[in-house]
Amino acid sequence: MKDFIIPPMDWKDERDMGTPAKVGAPVTLSIDGFDVTVPEGTSVMRAAAEAGIQVPKLCATDSLDAFGSCRLCVVEIEGRRGTPASCTTPVAPGMVVRTQSDSVRKIRKGVMELYISDHPLDCLTCSANGDCELQDMAGAVGLRDVRYTAPDGGGLANHFAARNTSGEANPEWRPKDDSNPYFSYDASKCIVCNRCVRACEEVQGTFALTIEGRGFDSRVSFGAKTDDALASDCVSCGACVQACPTATLQEKSVIEMGTPDRAVVTTCAYCGVGCSFKAEMQGDQLVRMVPYKHGKANRGHSCVKGRFAYGYASHKDRILNPMIRDRISDPWREVSWDEALGFAAKKMRGIQAEYGQKSIGVITSSRCTNEETYLVQKLARAVFGNNNTDTCARVCHSPTGYGLGQTFGTSAGTQDFDSVEHTDVVIVIGANPTDGHPVFASRLKKRLRAGAKLIVIDPRRIDLVKSAHVKAAHHLPLRPGTNVAVVTALAHVIVTEGLMDEAFIRERCDWDEFQDYAAFVSDPRHSPEANELLTGVPSAELREAARLFATGGNGAIYYGLGVTEHSQGSTTVMSIANLAMLTGNLGRPGVGVNPLRGQNNVQGACDMGSFPHELPGYRHVKNDDVRDLFKSVWGVEIDSEPGLRIPNMLDAAVDGTFKGLYCQGEDILQSDPDTKHVAAGLAAMECVIVHDLFLNETANYAHVFLPGSTFLEKDGTFTNAERRINRVREVMKPRNGYADWEITQKLANAMGANWSYMHPSQIMDEIALTTPSFAGVSYTVLEEKGSVQWPCNEAHPDGTPLMHVDGFVRGKGRFIVTEYVATDEKTGPRFPLLLTTGRILSQYNVGAQTRRTENVVWHEADLLEIHPHDAENRGINEGDYIKLASRSGETSLRAKITDRVSPGVVYTTFHHPDTQANVITTDYSDWATNCPEYKVTAVQVSPSNGPSEWQEDYAAQAAQARRILPAAE
Repeated sequence: MKDFIIPPMDWKDERDMGTPAKVGAPVTLSIDGFDVTVPEGTSVMRAAAEAGIQVPKLCATDSLDAFGSCRLCVVEIEGRRGTPASCTTPVAPGMVVRTQSDSVRKIRKGVMELYISDHPLDCLTCSANGDCELQDMAGAVGLRDVRYTAPDGGGLANHFAARNTSGEANPEWRPKDDSNPYFSYDASKCIVCNRCVRACEEVQGTFALTIEGRGFDSRVSFGAKTDDALASDCVSCGACVQACPTATLQEKSVIEMGTPDRAVVTTCAYCGVGCSFKAEMQGDQLVRMVPYKHGKANRGHSCVKGRFAYGYASHKDRILNPMIRDRISDPWREVSWDEALGFAAKKMRGIQAEYGQKSIGVITSSRCTNEETYLVQKLARAVFGNNNTDTCARVCHSPTGYGLGQTFGTSAGTQDFDSVEHTDVVIVIGANPTDGHPVFASRLKKRLRAGAKLIVIDPRRIDLVKSAHVKAAHHLPLRPGTNVAVVTALAHVIVTEGLMDEAFIRERCDWDEFQDYAAFVSDPRHSPEANELLTGVPSAELREAARLFATGGNGAIYYGLGVTEHSQGSTTVMSIANLAMLTGNLGRPGVGVNPLRGQNNVQGACDMGSFPHELPGYRHVKNDDVRDLFKSVWGVEIDSEPGLRIPNMLDAAVDGTFKGLYCQGEDILQSDPDTKHVAAGLAAMECVIVHDLFLNETANYAHVFLPGSTFLEKDGTFTNAERRINRVREVMKPRNGYADWEITQKLANAMGANWSYMHPSQIMDEIALTTPSFAGVSYTVLEEKGSVQWPCNEAHPDGTPLMHVDGFVRGKGRFIVTEYVATDEKTGPRFPLLLTTGRILSQYNVGAQTRRTENVVWHEADLLEIHPHDAENRGINEGDYIKLASRSGETSLRAKITDRVSPGVVYTTFHHPDTQANVITTDYSDWATNCPEYKVTAVQVSPSNGPSEWQEDYAAQAAQARRILPAAE
């Protein structure tokens, strides 16, 4: 008799085990004569699968809790009556199971016969042919004939559904629902297994689907009978499509293109969650993106962007050939790669010869890989000979790097995403996870439904405040710009009421610094009552929230750009770190300080030394030993003086001292604040090189355009918000001819370098050689382990899921006094309202990718959310054109009247360039990092007849700047 012991899980094993894995004491049982040892609580179905014995199933899948409705997985258990469902039956010591007896086979065949009798038998022409579990299970149980047929030869249920008692067509029979742009719903093929409904509940947490009707008339429904898929609460995450075992819910791409025949595992290029996907292909054509079940960041889930919004890679707007021009008023001219790179190199070297070595610089991209970003900052330091390198993290999470570095000693979040499953109280401050980080939000909502408590600190009523089956214990709707005052008031309550974790503070933190901090926050001027008028947060509510966080168990803090994009962004990050140390919520699962990074590789861009004062690994350029290390590897001297930040580059350009820029993968004209100033800076430069997929807004002022490659066309790595280094794998060859790292290398060599990388793995080897936190990272390690979280080195060969377990990186945790300083941006009679900005689920950042997909169905234009009271005072109705004006500029967009915002606050997104919300935002920025203050702008709103004068001028200039001469014959 064989004794089967479960081996460690192979991250590449993609079998569906039927039910989720369990953790518990080992239990040994016998299945079809084999002894199997599995953890306590494991289902018989999963135990059989572990032994290599597949029990037929339809309603069961290992991403969902067992349901036991299809009755196809019945087994016999010695000593028990009947034939229980193996998916809902837990193992027991000494249990003897038979999965293939004659009586079991007969039952399964009878069950399957009933399913098939109610199903269209169009398998040869069905789009799921070859990818249908119902078809597979019919074969598995040996079904060869169906006895139950209607008089017309069709299935019984189809016959009765199509005709009512009077013989006329049944008006309730539903046609195929094609309203969703990405998938279709065909009710005639539904077997009511409930998997889609359960996936929407258990995995996504939206509860958009239900089962309506009884018996043969029961079918899946998108909520109300009047709703189709597009009109329902469905967020198009794809969980229902992935769970469906038939062609009831299916991707339109599969219907149109056919079943894929190969797959490549890669990493999503949207937000900082870093979801793993299988890119399923047909030759070199991408058919669909399926969330990878062993992806440690997403655990088999996805959102509408990563799952479906990949069409931009083949969009007609994509530029595939290099282009140059002498002046920005000239039309573009397509040229060869050699001519474009030679033109760029000559221009940049000429600028340095005339204006000095420090007159040019680079901007790296948080959308590109670690390897590509590393090369761009190396281009600045080793080829340009200066430290003029910056990244889009400047305008989003640079305060995270500074604030956490000062308090904890490392510039990154403390936990992995799995940690949320162990938390008891969550603070979400300045973040909107359901829109910005939806896969993490689904995991958070699942934990909240299991009993964890939520505190939301946000000027807007985000979905987490109250939505299906989730409600925040406290919502603190603070006035924009008062984050520091609110967090300090929370600390005031904890300290003055003696709720802090003194043992943790004495052991892990600097006690003397804590004493100073405690005296500071205990001052009555920091009490909730003293700050109520300033912050707009009711003092009683704030006190209860503070008590809950301090006494509710494991406390975790998740924050986003609503924290960092302020004049006191770094101060707020430090105050959040203070709050975590104060309550002892660091160094174990379920706690921590967790920045929700916006773009796919914003963490990696920072890690790779994209900031002007830091080399890779967050080591200052002034340190001789660090520069000597890079000199030994690169063979060149490294400048010891920090270079220019993005705002400084633009200021210097206007002043006439900064003349050349290589901008890879960032659209600073749309994404950076005070658009008019950005435009002035770009217009003053003599050579702007834009390296991107599309002629973006920044390219209006460019002299060289180098066409980029998408994430589907390259090898490399991304580092997500939990410090997880994930492989990006080439799914198809670059349509432009080269991956982005190759283009940067060619530019460097055109300027006199002698780089000779043959593959991104060699670049990662150099990163590991020069960067201590990446010392143990290689493509070989990533292929073996799937992914690792830095630091990964000799001390942590398997990576570091949780930071600061035994002590802080800096030694003792540092409490820092966080004095509230009001922003210089003030409301007044001319500009009485406060504008804050954010994202929406269906769109991403400046929209360059998502606007070129069917996601525009959900969000085709930026809207201004305004409270009914403010709208009524201004004579504004729903959908009206309004003028949004600030001290910096004005634009026009349509109004959306809602009480999601408080009176005195308005809100908009920044995804569409024709709105250009950043023409409104000011040049105020964080005191420590120059991160722009996007979240606090004094504005006025008034009725308008259409686009502003600035929008019309901008549109005309953009049209002029994007002219492309016909290619030479």
